[in-house]
Amino acid sequence: MPTAQPSSLTPSANAPARPENAWIAPWPAPLAGTDGGPLAGLRFAAKDNIAVAGVPTTAACPAFSFTPAEHANPVRRALDAGALLLGKTNLDQFACGLNGTRSPYGAVPNAFDAAYVSGGSSSGSAYVVATGQADFSFGTDTAGSGRVPAGLNNIVGLKPSKGLIGAGGVVPAAQSQDCVSIFATTVATAVKVLETVMGADPADPYSRIPDMAREPLPAAFRFGVPAQLEFFGDSASEAAFYDALAGLAALGGTAVPIDYAPLAEAAALLYDSALVAERYAAVRDFFDAHPDEVIEPVRGILAAGKGYTAADVFQAQHRLQALAAQAATIWPGIDLLCVPTAPCHCTIAAMRAEPVQRNRELGYYTNFVNLLDYAALSVPASIRPDGLPFGITLIGPCGSDWQLAELGQRFHHATGLTQGATAQVLPAPVPIAPLQPGPSTHLALAVVGAHLSGLPLNGQLTERGARLAEATQTAPHYRLYALPDTTPPKPGLGRVAPGEDGASIAVEVWHLPLAQVGSFLALVPPPLGLGSVELADGRWVHGFICEGHALRDARDVTAFGGWRAFVASRTTPPAA
Repeated sequence: MPTAQPSSLTPSANAPARPENAWIAPWPAPLAGTDGGPLAGLRFAAKDNIAVAGVPTTAACPAFSFTPAEHANPVRRALDAGALLLGKTNLDQFACGLNGTRSPYGAVPNAFDAAYVSGGSSSGSAYVVATGQADFSFGTDTAGSGRVPAGLNNIVGLKPSKGLIGAGGVVPAAQSQDCVSIFATTVATAVKVLETVMGADPADPYSRIPDMAREPLPAAFRFGVPAQLEFFGDSASEAAFYDALAGLAALGGTAVPIDYAPLAEAAALLYDSALVAERYAAVRDFFDAHPDEVIEPVRGILAAGKGYTAADVFQAQHRLQALAAQAATIWPGIDLLCVPTAPCHCTIAAMRAEPVQRNRELGYYTNFVNLLDYAALSVPASIRPDGLPFGITLIGPCGSDWQLAELGQRFHHATGLTQGATAQVLPAPVPIAPLQPGPSTHLALAVVGAHLSGLPLNGQLTERGARLAEATQTAPHYRLYALPDTTPPKPGLGRVAPGEDGASIAVEVWHLPLAQVGSFLALVPPPLGLGSVELADGRWVHGFICEGHALRDARDVTAFGGWRAFVASRTTPPAA
């Protein structure tokens, strides 16, 4: 990997403008990683509490600034994987805040309405992704900083299980609770980055690889919803949340009310108990020597940590452990939790008028997650009538990252939203590779006609929790026919006899939960049925076949290579 040299980091006179206070400037030319690699072609940014070799790290406090000799672990791994580093992004000072206004470099606005906060502390990292300036970015998340900015800016915020991404080279906020987080416009991109940068990090004493769940959530999943919901008077967010719950139900979920009290009390401990002393400990030497260099209200929060004794810290830890035990009783009845990512939007003016209270409101559904050792994923849910985004957060036990990603991707793509604050449509969903549906849980089913993605009967699969595994082709031993008098139009797939002319036909392979196979087959009309289909790579899977008598009077459409191409030919006007 090319190593950044200080001599190469002189700010360029032609460097692009860094609008809306999102970037830390000045910045040199982009820093390229190795050629090739899984992240090749992707541009990224790093929150300015994450080290980049030869570039000052300020943590949004100029007097604290230092120039590291080495990249932080996630930056190094991303560059090694071929990604292009564009720059460092603004943040709430010392990653202490959830709103994006606590920086001497200026407030980062919401990507949809500059009068509103972006969310923080990873404010700049979210903004540059939401506005299309970067393909992904690194933030950090202690109390919700990798989720709140995502929810407020219509992007994905992946908060991994603690320790999954090593934090070596990251300025700590509360080191035992810190997570490096990932922002992207799609779950697939965030997962790709996580797969690439996760792993053991000798420079991080909290680095670990937890046991990761490798099977998707059940097709008929149960999601916990707080029985005590709070939106702080924001009726638009309240309505958007109930709409999101309906969206989860459409994917096979059942809402289960849960007692939110132990989670809320755990959340309060982060700032309202001796646990806040860990934030002071993170920058103690600097803070004790230069308290006036720290802006308010960050200075007041850090100073509060000085007043606690070691006994106070143990007392707070004991209370947290008791609350964790209470919260554990929730999980036998649910597969995951669903909460608003942020319960409300807030203007920059209102935040500055009441910075502590408004910030507390933004973190109402986030502060407990790391304290209780959960994984979380914030995904866009809707655009409210006032034009501001709303997002939900899916929360699961430690190690549930891939499961949350799979469900989160299905939910996100069902919304029909565009990417961030751009007009770009969402690309096709991508299978979450680390999940491994197997014969004990799913039936691999090849579909060839109206059940293909985007075609009229595809909903019969998705409403049963089926997941698209791959788009591929059959072995070259088949012919495809358009069956007459079928609604919607359907094809028949027939295997040719040895020595007869056949062709490869486009198919999709879906993983259908075994519990849903019976109800799906009940919808398949004659002359279609379920048999075995040979794929181009020699595998055999279950798939749709057709009784031979129905093919005799059917139109042979093999030349089109697949049903989708044939359907398109019927709707495309002839050339003039």
